[in-house]
This record gives sequence, C-alpha cells and structure tokens, in this order.
Amino acid sequence: MGFRCGIVGLPNVGKSTLFNALTETAAAQAANYPFCTIEPNVGQVAVPDPRLQDIARIAHSAKIVETQLAFVDIAGLVRGLDRLGIREVDAIVHVLRCFVDDDVTHVEGRIDPIADAETVETELMLADLESLEKRVPAFIKKGQQGDKEAKAAASVLGQALALLREGKPARLTQPKDDDEARIFAQAQLLTAKPVLYVCNVEESSAAEGNALSAAVAAKAASEGAKSVVVSAAIEAEIATMAPEDRSEFLGDLGLEETGLARVIRAGYDLLHLITFFTAGPKEARAWTVEKGSKAPQAAGVIHSDFERGFIRAETIAFSDFVTLGGEAGARDAGKLRSEGKEYVVQDGDVLLFRFNV
Repeated sequence: MGFRCGIVGLPNVGKSTLFNALTETAAAQAANYPFCTIEPNVGQVAVPDPRLQDIARIAHSAKIVETQLAFVDIAGLVRGLDRLGIREVDAIVHVLRCFVDDDVTHVEGRIDPIADAETVETELMLADLESLEKRVPAFIKKGQQGDKEAKAAASVLGQALALLREGKPARLTQPKDDDEARIFAQAQLLTAKPVLYVCNVEESSAAEGNALSAAVAAKAASEGAKSVVVSAAIEAEIATMAPEDRSEFLGDLGLEETGLARVIRAGYDLLHLITFFTAGPKEARAWTVEKGSKAPQAAGVIHSDFERGFIRAETIAFSDFVTLGGEAGARDAGKLRSEGKEYVVQDGDVLLFRFNV
C-alpha cells in the first residue's frame, strides 16, 4: 500500500532543499532561482519508529525493514503555473518560508508565510474550479437522463463547485452518504486533501520556531491542519553526515531529533495511518495500514493471498512483546491472542497471519 505526500510551495522557500534532505539524494535540483524544479520527483523515505529496533532485537531478526512514505516534489507554484502531478497524492505538504535572508530572493518580494499560503491555496482552488466546471454539467445532464451514479456525482461535486465559487476549499463539502463520499474521494480535488504546513526557519529557530512560524501554527489550528517547524539548511547538512555523527550535531543545536523525522511522522498522522509489525529470525518488518483496518486488510498489505485465505491473526501488543521477551513469553503469559476477521488492527500490534489458499 503506497501513500504519497505532495510537497508544494512558492519558489525559493526551501522546498527542494527539504525534499533532497528527506530522500538524502540530489534528485531535485535546489538553486536560488525560480522554476529550478520542473518535473515531479518522487522519493521514498523510511518512517522513523524505534519500536522496530526493539522488536528486531528480541526476535533476533537478521534484517530490519522499515515502513515507508513517498514524498513527491512538485514544481514551484506561482500564479497561473500548471498544477500537473499533484492530484495523485494523498496529502499536501505545504512548505512556507519563515526566515529572512536578503541573499535568497522571494518571488513576491516580501516575507509573509500567511500570504504565501493563501497564494498557493488560491491556485489549488482555481485548479479545482476549472476541473469541476467542466465535469459537473456533464454529470447533471446524465443524472437527468436517469443515471443514478451521475446524479449522486452532480449532487456532491455541485456542492464542492459552489464552495469553490465562493472562494472556499472543497474540503468543506459534506457528502450525505457513503456513495457520495466515495465519489468525492475519487474526484481527487486538490483542496480536499489534508494539509501539513512545514515552516522553514533559520537555524537559530529550529528548536522553538519564531514569530512567523507561530502565525502559521495558529492558521493550521484554525483549519484543523497540522504544522511542523524545520530548518531546511540544517536538514540538508545532516543528510550529508555519517549516521553516527548526527546525534552529537543535533545535541549541539539543542535538538532531540531531526526536523525531517517530525515531518515524516506528521505526514503519517495526517493520513491517519498506523503501523503493525511482523517479526522472525529472517526479518523484523513494519507495515502501514489506515487506522480502522481489519485483520484481513492488514494481511492483504503483505500479500493478496494472505487476505484471500485469511483464517486468523495471532496478535501480541507491542508492550507485551517487549515486556515478556517476544512470542514465546507472550504465549506463556496468555498475552498472545487469536483474532478473527472482525479484529481492528491496533498501532504497534505484532502479527502472525494464518491463512489457507
């Protein structure tokens, strides 16, 4: 199961620098001029989770495989720029410039992250408006001819279109039933996607943020979105370091972890994802499912045969797995549970699937 976060932002806000650091590559060219990134770049990043190390140690696993999240670097957005490449993502990571540096130009000639956020949001709304103004009339026509699916689409997407015409994002749309919710999701409207604001601050503000990032945090809270403070310059430097040198470097800056770790986890939370684990002598592995997934769905993430022939899931809570020294200890203590098809997987579950195809 792949989940993708699209990184957007005006030129020269540190977006490509952040992407490079996230993926620890130079896949996205970073330079001090607009449009230096002209094609979407995709990078897979591991989701930091110290629980996996504990599980691997207890299970004596020879290999560790972390779960991953994809980040897509989208070309810098300015007024009128095409939005191709964004619709396929599951969430929007909006990088905002919250630092002052006369050596780094700003496409609008001023430092105002709230205004920048509104500029990009307007562009995304215009893209959605253009899309729906072409599609809704066709759905209305088909609905009038007796097509029930088209009638439902005309209803829910018509509501979204009305909101966009009022200058409001499509996420305020309220589908009346499951069918409308499915149609709304399939429309892949940009302003319906959850948003994470990443505040790119100067190095001295990496730990606590600054007045500009505080304003963004307030905006995020008012919208039900999330915000994270990062210094892209620091993250770019860390990305070039040997792993053993990073902790000392972070400590000298008063940081407990990288900003990127916070970005990745925030993106994970934004998409309502949880992690379950499998463990054995060959490997300990983390897997991603949406919150609320049942055991057969989780099994299907590993292999479709596991879901098709699902019998049961032998389940141990992470805390029990660690406290009792693994599967044998949990079994002896009565903490290994046999769960059926209706079991809702919990974050941190250590699972062994039994199936028969």
